[in-house]
Parts: sequence; structure tokens; C-alpha cells
Amino acid sequence: MSAQQAATVRLTVAQATARFLAAQWSERDGRRRRFFAGVLGILGHGNLAGFGQALLQAEQEAGGRSPLPYVPARNEQAMVHTAVGYARHQDRLATWACTASIGPGSTNMLTGAALATISRVPVLLLPSDTFATRVAAPVLQELEQPYAADISVNDAFRPLSRYFDRVSRPEQLPAALLGAMRVLTDPAETGAATVALPQDVQAEAHDWPVELFAPRTWHIARRPAEPALVAAAAELVRGARRPLAVAGGGVHYSGAEDALAAFAEATGIPVAETQGGKGSLPHGHPRLMGAVGSTGTTAANALAAEADLVIGVGTRWGDFTTASRTAFRHPGVRFVNVNAAAFDAGKHAGLALAADAREALTALTGALAGHRVPASYEREQAELWATWDATVEAAYRADDPAAEGPLAQSVVLGRVNELSDPRDVVLCAAGSMPGDLHKLWRVRDRKGYHVEYGYSCMGYEIPAAIGVRLADATRDVFAMVGDGGYLMMPGELATAVQERVKIIVVLVQNNGFHSIGALSESLGSQRYGTRYRHRGAGGRLDGPPLPTDLAANARSLGARVIEVHSAAELDAAVAEAKAHPADGGPVVIHVETDPLVPAPDSAGWWDVPVSAVSGLDSTRQAYEEYVRRKESQRPLLAPAEPDAPGDGTEPR
Repeated sequence: MSAQQAATVRLTVAQATARFLAAQWSERDGRRRRFFAGVLGILGHGNLAGFGQALLQAEQEAGGRSPLPYVPARNEQAMVHTAVGYARHQDRLATWACTASIGPGSTNMLTGAALATISRVPVLLLPSDTFATRVAAPVLQELEQPYAADISVNDAFRPLSRYFDRVSRPEQLPAALLGAMRVLTDPAETGAATVALPQDVQAEAHDWPVELFAPRTWHIARRPAEPALVAAAAELVRGARRPLAVAGGGVHYSGAEDALAAFAEATGIPVAETQGGKGSLPHGHPRLMGAVGSTGTTAANALAAEADLVIGVGTRWGDFTTASRTAFRHPGVRFVNVNAAAFDAGKHAGLALAADAREALTALTGALAGHRVPASYEREQAELWATWDATVEAAYRADDPAAEGPLAQSVVLGRVNELSDPRDVVLCAAGSMPGDLHKLWRVRDRKGYHVEYGYSCMGYEIPAAIGVRLADATRDVFAMVGDGGYLMMPGELATAVQERVKIIVVLVQNNGFHSIGALSESLGSQRYGTRYRHRGAGGRLDGPPLPTDLAANARSLGARVIEVHSAAELDAAVAEAKAHPADGGPVVIHVETDPLVPAPDSAGWWDVPVSAVSGLDSTRQAYEEYVRRKESQRPLLAPAEPDAPGDGTEPR
């Protein structure tokens, strides 16, 4: 046997992929962990004989305890959500791989890919593809295009992924997998990484260099802040009268909560939060002003309106954060943007600090030694927050305990907030609850709040809750989901039953779309098409409510179901769910709410165009209000910088 032969191992492409994934590790700040917790999948004719066989073989070779365990899911989109939930809770330092069969199995993952990439969360997608040899083309579920024979449905992943490759020959696999890992472990570039695997190639054998399967540790870098830019940012802070920090998800991913607290405590600068950044400071911190923007608090939005300097930390400045560019109204407002990604750091013509959030905040705090905002500004912060905190307290207790009928949604959130443990996680993604949670939920732990609002995908809640619980079984996870979102993805309750994963699903039944119903009404569309109703005698959907029994549905999937009809019953249900065994599977608390009772308003705005011409009075009135709101919209282009960092000279 030659030395070259001794240095190789003969495996199929799928077996080699599984062995490679099991050997990948990540490391940051000296802590090392497996990068892939396992594989989520649904096996079909496209991956059953390839990747499925590889996972079976790995499991048997490991005596049933494979370093890459396989978890069968019920829906391909949902399994990507599970991976994203896991990765977010792990601060993007670990994730799952997802495999699907060809055709609809793989394209079902497209929504999950979009969510992962938009929200900058790593997940590896392994969609099966049609035969690379085309020996039997067209095969079942193959897309044929007369103008290009090399296109498959998996090409739809290209614009939704941060990395895409197709392995048409075994020799291409190492470069594809290493390329995917490079992106998955890059804080500035991460998102969905897609490696399409044709079903025939998955089963092909090849002699692989053993080095491909050696343990490989990927260092997650902390990009330092450039000193000259830190000095420039400090100069802007010193010159500001009313600075405001906005904490985004990058604070959590960097583990920069303590650095942010030190910065705020040293300078007196107030901190507002995006959806991703909520919990960057714990409830009760004197500098915390809560949510900002369209779903913000009155405290944060009042300060945002007059801020002359906004320090964004780890935020991508979505339209909800800027209230569609109406939140920051000071005519000379400037921006300092701290972000691992230069793309986000450069927004709003701000001073771009492309750096790790923890490193940049630590450096900026040092550069501002001795500087503090005026005492009057700190007193104003305290007064604004006290007013808002009292508003939240009133919303939490809005219902009469003796009253009958559906609860207000704010009361449901308040009871769950107060009865859950500080380390428990609240999770949500779509509907009216993300907005209500953003402004009302009191976060007591850095990992206690998980709202996916980059893509705000209905159906994310249950599978992502499974991911969070898999990431940390020491915390209970409360998935808050409306009836509309529940109906999108209830099947993953069966996965939670199968894996004995305890999640607590608070299923809010209001017979329709609460959020879109309220939005429809505000836009003059009279909640059209947003209620779950029978079609009436006149042909409209205005008949009685549908007899949909979501509690029975959850029970049929194997979940423990508790139905509640009052605040007292809700309290008892939360206590019972908390006492449910850690390996007892999912608990669903079913509660009816009144969709016509809104949460407290903070006067934030969201730009959704209204019909400019209409025969409906309600729409015409809404359009007049829309035009008025548009007048306060601004481009958020900061004025020219006074002096860029340098020696003051210009090149000739």
C-alpha cells in the first residue's frame, strides 16, 4: 500500500459530508464547542440512500450516540427555524445542519433560508438536487427550463443564501464545505449557507484525504475598533447635548451586555432597544428606556425625537427601529454606527465603526473617561421611564378579575411575564404580540427575550422554541403564538413530543389576525379578510366564527393542553406548565383574547401605503393621515463630518 493510499479513506459523498460536519468546532474567547449540534431533516428519495444512509451508519458506528445526531422534523421550513432558534440562543457560535429531499422538500426550506440570511444567523442547508449525470432526466420533481439545462429549483437558494454551491463531482466537496464554514463562522457575513447535493452524487464513492476529517476549530474573531475612529466617535459624543444609544442584536451576539452597561453608567447616556437588542440592559436599569421606534415606549421615542447624536450598536436600522425614518427628528442628528458588518455600520451616513460591539464599547468608554451628560438629562430619563413603567403596570392589570369573556392580550403577557422565572425565555415572531412584547415585556436576563423580527415569519414560534430548549434545557421556553401563526406550523409539536422537548406554548385564540386586523382598520380597510369567519348569506366573510378547536388539535399531536378562561386560570396554568417534567414534552396553554383591546400606544409610526383614491370614507380618511405622517419622514443623512481622522492634510 502506498503512502498516498494510506492517507485516504473511501466514503460516499454523503458519508464524507457527515464525517466532516461532526469534526467542526468553533472557538471564541478561549471557549471551544461543537459547531453542529446535529442534523434536522426529512428523508425522501433525494437523500434517503445518500445522506440518510450516512447518518444511520454514523449512528451505528457510534453505538447509538453519534456526534451528529439526526432529528426527524415534520416540515422543512420548520426545521430551519429550529436551527435558527438554536443558533441565536448560542450567540451564533453553534447551529444545526438541515437536509431535505429534492423538489418540494428542498424548496420548502427557502423561507427558512431567507429568515436566516436576513437575520444574520448561521444555518447550513443541504438540499438534495436532481441527477448530476442527467441519466434519467427528467426525473420526478425536476424543473425543466428550455433555455438552460443546468438550472434546478435549488438555484432559488442563491439570492437567499450568504453562500451557495452545488457539488456535481465528489472532488468539489471539500471546497464547498470549507467555503460554507468560512461564511457560517464569520460574524459579518453569516447567514444561510447552502450546499446542493445531487442525489446520485450523494451516493458516489471517493477516496478522501484523511485531513478533511481531522477536528477543525474555527476562531470567531472579535474585530477591534480602529483607535482613530474611536477618538472621532468620542469627540461627537462630547459635543452632543442629547445623545442616545440604540442597542441591537449585535450586543447579544458579541456578549457585550456588561460593556454596554459600563458605557451607560459611566456617561449617563440612555439606552433604547431594537427587537433584537431587547434585554441588552435588564429591566430596572436606570439608563434603560426600553423599545424604540414603531413599537417603542413613550420614553425611548421621546428621547429619540430630540436626540442630536444616535449611537447604534449592532443594529441594522430596520424600519420598525427608525419608525420608518420618523423617530429621529432633530435637524442636525448624527449617527455613530458600531457593527461587525461594514454594510450595516455605514448606514445613515454615520461614522462607521466596523468592529465587535464589546471591543468598540470598551474602547469608547475609555475614550470618554470623565465625560457625563448633564444631570438634567438624567432626571428627564428617570421621569420619562417612570411614566412609561406605570403605563405598563396598568396594562398588565387591565382586566377586572371578576369579569367574564376573553382577556386582553396585554394581561396575558403580563401574567406570563410575572409568573415565569427570570431566566425563562419568551419567544415570538409575528402578529401583534411582537410589538406588544417589545414595548411591554420586562426582561430580567440577557437570554430571556427571543423575538425574530428580521423576517417576522408566522410559524417560527414552535420550531424555534424547540431549538432554544435544545440549546439550553435549564430554561423554560414560552412560545407566544396567535391562532394565525399556530395554524401555519403546528406539526412541530409532534417533533417536541418525539424528542421529549419541554416547551410551553401560550396559544392566543382571537379568531383571526389581530395585528393585520388592527393595521387594516388603521389603513381604512375595515379589517377586511382578517377574521376567521364563515361566508355569510350575502357572500361576504361576515358569518359566525369558524368552529376551529385549536386545543383539540394540539392535544391530538400529543401535547399536554390546558384551557383557560380567566386570569386566575391562566395563573394556575402557568404554574402547572412550569411544574411539568423537564422531559415531558410540550405544554399548550390555550387562552381566548379580545383582539379589539389594544396595547398602550407610543405614537410610533410604520410606513404602509394607503390607497390614494378610494370610494370608501374610511380609506380617504386614512390616506389624509398617511400624507400627514409622510411629511415628518426624512432621509436620515447626517450632516458632513467636521474633520475626518488624520493629520489634517489633503493629498495633492
